[in-house]
Amino acid sequence: MRFNDGAGWTEDVSSAQIGEQRRLLAYEILSVVEEIPPGKVASYGQIARLVGREKNARLVGKILSRAEYFGNYPCHRVVNHAGRTAPNWSKQRELLEEEGIIFKENGCVDMRKCQWEC
Repeated sequence: MRFNDGAGWTEDVSSAQIGEQRRLLAYEILSVVEEIPPGKVASYGQIARLVGREKNARLVGKILSRAEYFGNYPCHRVVNHAGRTAPNWSKQRELLEEEGIIFKENGCVDMRKCQWEC
């Protein structure tokens, strides 16, 4: 089986190796999320860049949607590049407001004031 690591096709690898690579990537992404301080947010793309996968913002979102299987992480501190919160997760805004995150009139996080500078 050939594996695409996001940077291009690599050598043939077993499905067990692919599973291990995915698990390690998930923990790498979640370790970055764990570093976001209370009162700050990061974008999916920002996290993707920090783990060296700048074109994989959607992958970050997918992993965060399954974060509960890996432990307890502050996934509520991750929003899209425009500051929009995750659809169908109304509690996210409540959690962010409890941390002092500022929202604009359009319902998006004020990224100029609240984005994590890392």
